Amino acid sequence: MKLPRRIPAGQFQVALLALPLLFLATFFFYPLLRIMATSLSGRALAAIFSSSYYLDILWFTTWQAALSTLLTLLVGLPAAYLFARYDFSGKRLLRGLTAVPFVMPTVVVAAAFQALLGPNGPLNQLLMAAGRLDTPPIRLQQTLAIILLAHVFYNVTIVVRLVGGFWANLNPRLVEAARMLGATRPRAFVEVTLPLLRPPLIGATLLVFLFTFTSFGVILILGGPAFSTLETEIYRQYVTFLRPDVAAVLSLLQILFTFVLMWLYGRWQRRSSVALDLRPRRVMLSRPGTLWERLFVGGMVLGLFLFLISPLLALVWRSLVDREGQLTLAYYQALPTLRRGSVLYVSPLAAVRNSLVYAMLTVVLAGGLGLISAQLLTRPGRGRVGRWQSWLDPLFMLPLGASAVTLGFGYVVSFSRLRTSPLLVLIAHTLVAFPFVVRTLLPVLQGIRPSLREAAAVMGASPGRVWREIDLPIVARALLVAAAFAFTVSMGEFGATSFIVRPNSGYATMPLAIARYLGQPGALNYGQAMAMSTLLMIVCAAGFMAIERFRYGDIGEF
Repeated sequence: MKLPRRIPAGQFQVALLALPLLFLATFFFYPLLRIMATSLSGRALAAIFSSSYYLDILWFTTWQAALSTLLTLLVGLPAAYLFARYDFSGKRLLRGLTAVPFVMPTVVVAAAFQALLGPNGPLNQLLMAAGRLDTPPIRLQQTLAIILLAHVFYNVTIVVRLVGGFWANLNPRLVEAARMLGATRPRAFVEVTLPLLRPPLIGATLLVFLFTFTSFGVILILGGPAFSTLETEIYRQYVTFLRPDVAAVLSLLQILFTFVLMWLYGRWQRRSSVALDLRPRRVMLSRPGTLWERLFVGGMVLGLFLFLISPLLALVWRSLVDREGQLTLAYYQALPTLRRGSVLYVSPLAAVRNSLVYAMLTVVLAGGLGLISAQLLTRPGRGRVGRWQSWLDPLFMLPLGASAVTLGFGYVVSFSRLRTSPLLVLIAHTLVAFPFVVRTLLPVLQGIRPSLREAAAVMGASPGRVWREIDLPIVARALLVAAAFAFTVSMGEFGATSFIVRPNSGYATMPLAIARYLGQPGALNYGQAMAMSTLLMIVCAAGFMAIERFRYGDIGEF
């Protein structure tokens, strides 16, 4: 009997490579091309470039992102120094708290600041009781100040992780030598430490600017109609004013701007690597000794703890009290009920179920595509596959630079037949989570010694068995981290979903339901939004704890 011919390894690699490339070509590049084609309308171009309204929006988008970035650096740099140079009680807990806001959905962050600084929030209530005031003294709703606060809260961990992680390994003897030569402490920082910190500092600055430039949920919910960025204007032009051509031109501007920022970030990373005299982190740490050091550490710890935890605690508190300040579970008990006149066609509990289903399916799809992509990037390629590997890595990262709003708009103009299908929501969630999975798995797979695979192959193991018995046990924990990332990203995705899911469909997710309830009057609507935000916060915090529990030390880029 003639045995079936075995597929050559090179052809098998090409077949595997086709899966993520086909996925990106269909659901990333094709929608972007459709946006470009739609934006070529002469009427839309004339409307945008002849009106100061859109130029004002572009200007506000840019300068609010620059101001948000500056404020984030002002808060993040002292915090980075704190974690890099000092050892203190509760350091691990506080460092974990700095990362919790970053994994929170934007709608949860917006709801948390509404709960903390709103007219009936605990801060205003305390000030009114202390000063015997009749009106709330803090009025930050729909102001630039609350937008900036939320942006700093959301992005400070980028500075702490990137700059603080690098700072912790710098040799302090360089600064000590400068001090011995007569340099003051500020001069030693400016002329010695700051130039060494330039690579991670520039990288963190570009990332924070990118995230605040493409901010959507924070601007839409906290800013309201008084403030509009490119992201929110794309949404309003398509959903409210029914102008897809204008939305397409704005989306094209957004795409060009974000891709330029991603290109600058990648170019800076490649060109800024220099040889440094690094030291283990534990060697660099010291307990605060002088009075000024104790005051600095104590003040920073207290300030960071209050800044990071108070909005989240206020969110929980507002979900458990009514207008009269009495404890109640009524908002949670109302979640399974679809009330008459509701802004959604599904109950809040059904939105929770939808989000969980989307998240679990996203774990499967994004995990599978990400594992294939990371495996191909780490395997030594031959012939065509080897030549492709040099540009596959940046190609797989491109969805990270595209805003979810642009992605959602691209889907509605590209896949009209799937417009009302939940499959489009799942595809959007998978594409958003895909880069996180790849960057989580790639460092671990790159760390596997090739000699292990070669020894197993010499002993007669097939490629499949080598993967099962060598790669899989090593990468198993990284797979759990990647799954937690995909799950958390899917649970909090709001930008693309807000375009795809219509209010009268039964596929609304938790972030969409929270935004809709926050936009409606009535204590019950607001209370249900707070209750859902609290549940979503707990789920995302649990996902973050899973990430921290299963990751290999500091291996990974997120």
